Amino acid sequence: MPHKTYKSGVAGLIALLVAAPSCAAAGLVRSANETLEEQGLSVFIDHNKFHPIFFDEKNAALQIVLHGERIATDGEIRLNPTPEQWDPIPTFVSRKAGKAPNQVVAKSGYPAKGLSYTTEVTPEEGGFRIVVNLDKPLPKDLEGKAGFNLDFLPTSYFGKTYVMDGAPGLFPRTPAGPMLKDGSGDPEPLAKGAHSITLSPEDPLTRVSITSDAAPIALYDARNRAQNGWFVVRALIPAGVTKNAIVWHVKPNVIPGWTREPVVSFNQAGYTPGRSKSALIELDPLFKAPDEAELVKVGADGKFTPVLKGKIKPWGKWTRYNYASFDFSSVKEPGVYAISYAGKTTNPFPIATDAYANIWHASLDTYIAEQMDHMSIREQYRVWSGLSHMDDARQAPPNTIHFDGYKMGPNLDSPFKPGEHIPGLNIGGWQDAGDYDIQTPQNAEVVRDLVRAREIFGLKWDETTVDEKARAVEIRKPDGTDDAIQQIRHGTFQLLAQYKTFGHAIVGIIDPVLKQYTHLGDSGSQTDRLLYDPSLKVGEIKGDRSGTPDDRWAFTTDVPSVNYMVASGLAASARALKDSDPALSAEALEAAKKLWANQQNLGDRKDRPGRDDMPDWLDAAAVSATVELILTTKGDPLYTAKLKSLMPVVGKYFNFLAGEVVLAIPYMDASYRQELETLVKANKPKLDAELAKTPFNVPVGLGTWAGSGQVAMFGNTMYLLHKAFPDLIGKEYSLAAIDYLLGRHPVHNLSLVTGVGTSSKLIMYGHNRADYSFVPGALTPGVIVIQPDYPEQKVDWPFLWFENEATVAGASGYILAAQAAIEAAKE
Repeated sequence: MPHKTYKSGVAGLIALLVAAPSCAAAGLVRSANETLEEQGLSVFIDHNKFHPIFFDEKNAALQIVLHGERIATDGEIRLNPTPEQWDPIPTFVSRKAGKAPNQVVAKSGYPAKGLSYTTEVTPEEGGFRIVVNLDKPLPKDLEGKAGFNLDFLPTSYFGKTYVMDGAPGLFPRTPAGPMLKDGSGDPEPLAKGAHSITLSPEDPLTRVSITSDAAPIALYDARNRAQNGWFVVRALIPAGVTKNAIVWHVKPNVIPGWTREPVVSFNQAGYTPGRSKSALIELDPLFKAPDEAELVKVGADGKFTPVLKGKIKPWGKWTRYNYASFDFSSVKEPGVYAISYAGKTTNPFPIATDAYANIWHASLDTYIAEQMDHMSIREQYRVWSGLSHMDDARQAPPNTIHFDGYKMGPNLDSPFKPGEHIPGLNIGGWQDAGDYDIQTPQNAEVVRDLVRAREIFGLKWDETTVDEKARAVEIRKPDGTDDAIQQIRHGTFQLLAQYKTFGHAIVGIIDPVLKQYTHLGDSGSQTDRLLYDPSLKVGEIKGDRSGTPDDRWAFTTDVPSVNYMVASGLAASARALKDSDPALSAEALEAAKKLWANQQNLGDRKDRPGRDDMPDWLDAAAVSATVELILTTKGDPLYTAKLKSLMPVVGKYFNFLAGEVVLAIPYMDASYRQELETLVKANKPKLDAELAKTPFNVPVGLGTWAGSGQVAMFGNTMYLLHKAFPDLIGKEYSLAAIDYLLGRHPVHNLSLVTGVGTSSKLIMYGHNRADYSFVPGALTPGVIVIQPDYPEQKVDWPFLWFENEATVAGASGYILAAQAAIEAAKE
């Protein structure tokens, strides 16, 4: 439900819901998008596909949105009862309108298994019917394995009951078996052998009934197999059957006249007195929206005093919701405020001159610190991580496509044999995200971001002790050295280690097997930290070696764009470290120059593989590296001439590169500035037109990942353009970006940066996600649009990585966006 603080009316609302009828009259209608819709219920049919790399993301096949929440997903034929993320997935073929009224028919299959079928979804009284027809009977090897699954979100059903053919059961809060006793690690059903099930009969908001005409139903808790599993309702497909192999009648309870409550979103960190201030109101189109909102001041005595009442300004419709804004810019008096609308009052927020003073601290001193690799990390009584990955790394084999998207072609670009230990890589760097890999481009980006934060914004903060010799980090223990300098140095160690070992950057370092990759918790226990020795038995230890092949793989491909990114990071670090560590600074600059020079004649290296989910930004990366070398060398003609030759690339990727290329203006000729000014003038109308497509005044990503990182980059880029061309670009873009990141976005009003603001994300996809917890200062991805039109950001379920997985480069990008907003708010 949208995050709200209620003043009154909760008891009455609960009474209304409990008294609601058990099912609604038939009312589903096929939309122009080929979804099935009625007020309070949406059914999506293969509008979202299984991912080609990450497979099952719990966002595919048949999905149910009930009373504003996506409660069910992955309605499809699956080949085991509780499939994990990388288990086999079907291939979507087509979707079309069926012959029956409002029917939708999807065609899918497992081509390699000889299985193809259609799924018919047809409205009927009280809900809809699912019919699966096979093109031919199940292959023998799939009999007893293939079944129709529908997954239900655990957090929607925790602590609630179910009834199967009249027999009651309870949805457990934590996985508790039962498990098969055959050593497979597979769960037994919670209940089985029935032909009907009702989920949460006591809760009209989440109640769903399913009846199977023939095949008996079983209920599984897939979390017994993997913590990211859902509750699975499943029926096996009978052998020898084609037509009506599965027939289910699904009846989601729909509360008559239900409308989603308004979401009033705003910056949870608050506002400085002199800046613009506007809350956004997200509205169900059928909600009878009042045309006024009110700002109230919260007194020391707890009383709410009205300060400003005003008309809301309608914006229009985006996705499935209407939007309106409430402007309270005229209120400048410092204090604690809240917004009242439609009979409810939001949580409080401050108006203060120092509202943004601390919004980036946790990102630097806690989140980035917690992600440090090859270190032990402690925060007072808490140990975030033991000493990690001291057995790095082994050479990955050729012609390998890794389950996390890493690719190794036939060329290792390495002096080491497949499986051989590579010395010198167990130093520095950061684990990228909720997994434990070192993604080299992102590591280079963090170094560069932190350098820019110091140079452009004067970032200075010391809250952490970093002892590289002892490989120890202590959070909340200042040591007299700026945290950013220590982190820049730590990242530089890893980048230089790669260069010194191979003569080029590598794609990254990652776990070799899936079971190790899915490790949750302390990164220090992910490996035994002993070098693998194939002459020893598994588990055998001799000195600093063991027979356990848990050492991470190094994907060593010589990828030009990655080399440019590392050259960019090293050139930047050379500036930052010049005073505190001149020897390391000189080494970084020399490596950056050589990496840059080695990319000027690529030959057959141009198309070397890296990671499948990353575009090869070769030309854009060349611009970035060239700019950083211009800044470090103070305008060496070799690099200024190269940047001039890259101006067509700058024009092509201007929105992406603008913040970088303006930094080179002091070292370039007058024509360079003029060219950039021309690009700003040409691109601003296009940018404004694109921003006008949503009510948020920032670019909203519509891809596989949610787009908070994109918004952070936008906020910093636009500030740099504002400083370079103040007559053309205003400060409002950077303020809109920080507002979005800290709460003024779709779905709910929580800050997307964990622990920042009055009310923020407190459950995220990180190393501790199995504890439904978070790491402070992490920038979560935010809101994704489930196709065709459903914006989503789960606040209570951490395992949707595309909404909740923070990255280390996301945090450093957020630090820049926060600094940009701080400066913009001062103007």
